[in-house]
Amino acid sequence: MPAAFARPESLASPDQLTENISRSGVRIVDCRYRVDGTARQLHAAAHIPGAVFLDWAQDLIDPDDPVAFQLAGPEAFAAAMAAAGIGDGATAVLYDDTASLYAARVWWSLRCYGFDGVRILDGGWAAWTASGRPTASGAHAPEAAIFTPRSVPRLRLLSSDVRALLGSREVDLVDTRGPAEYLGQEGNARRLGHIPGAINVPGGLLTVPGTQVFHSPDVLGRLFIQAGVQRGRRIVLYDATGIGAARAAFVLALLGYEDVALYDGGWADWGNRLDLPIDR
Repeated sequence: MPAAFARPESLASPDQLTENISRSGVRIVDCRYRVDGTARQLHAAAHIPGAVFLDWAQDLIDPDDPVAFQLAGPEAFAAAMAAAGIGDGATAVLYDDTASLYAARVWWSLRCYGFDGVRILDGGWAAWTASGRPTASGAHAPEAAIFTPRSVPRLRLLSSDVRALLGSREVDLVDTRGPAEYLGQEGNARRLGHIPGAINVPGGLLTVPGTQVFHSPDVLGRLFIQAGVQRGRRIVLYDATGIGAARAAFVLALLGYEDVALYDGGWADWGNRLDLPIDR
C-alpha cells in the first residue's frame, strides 16, 4: 500500500481549493515572483479568483540587512500580512508558477511568526489552469486584518548558530543546491563548495519532472533517507538564499519530520565570509 504524507493537510489540491474557495477565513495568496518585478502584472492579467498578490522579495524581507533576502522583522512582517488580509485565525492557501519555490518561502516565513494555518497548492498555477478552472483579472483588495506575530526562533538560524552546530552528531546539515554548486564546481559567491559536514539533497528532485507537482510520499521519503537524513535529529537546511531550502523544509514537514530549521543566509552569506570553514 502506498505511503501517505504524515501532514497531508499542508498540501491542497485544486479540488480541495475549489471546495473551500468561498469559505470565510480562507485567503488565497499569489506568490508568483519575477526578478524584474513583472509578477504583479501577471497577477493583474490572470489569477485564481479572490487571490491577493504578495511579493516575498519586497514585502517579506529586511531591506537593511547586509545579507540579501533576510526575513523581515515582526512589525514589518505583520504589516504586510495585515495588508494582504491574512489575519489571526485565517487559513492561507499559497501558490506560484515555479514548482512552489516562492510559495514555500512564504509558507516558511509565516511559520517563523507562529502562523500554522497555511497550505500550498500542489502544482500551483499550472495545475489550476490545466484543470480548466476559472481565473480572474484585475487587483483584489482584501479587507485589512490583524496579524499577531509570534516568533519561533528555532525555525531560523544565523551563521553563528550553524557554526556552533558543526560536527554535532545530533544534527543533519542539508545543502539543497544542485550537485555542481555543492561540489564547488560553480557558484556566485566569493568561495565555492559547501558547509563542512553537509549532505546534498538537490531541491530539483522534489517535484515530478515536467510538472510542478510534488513527488509521492514514497519517492520523497526514500530521497531523504538514502541521503542520510535521519528522523529524530535536528535538520538544518540551506541553499543559496533560502528559497529552495524552504521548499525542502515544506517537504520534510509533509513527511512528518519535526525539528527542521532554515539557515536563512545560506551560501550567499557563508560563501562570502572568509572567516567560515568550507569543504569542496
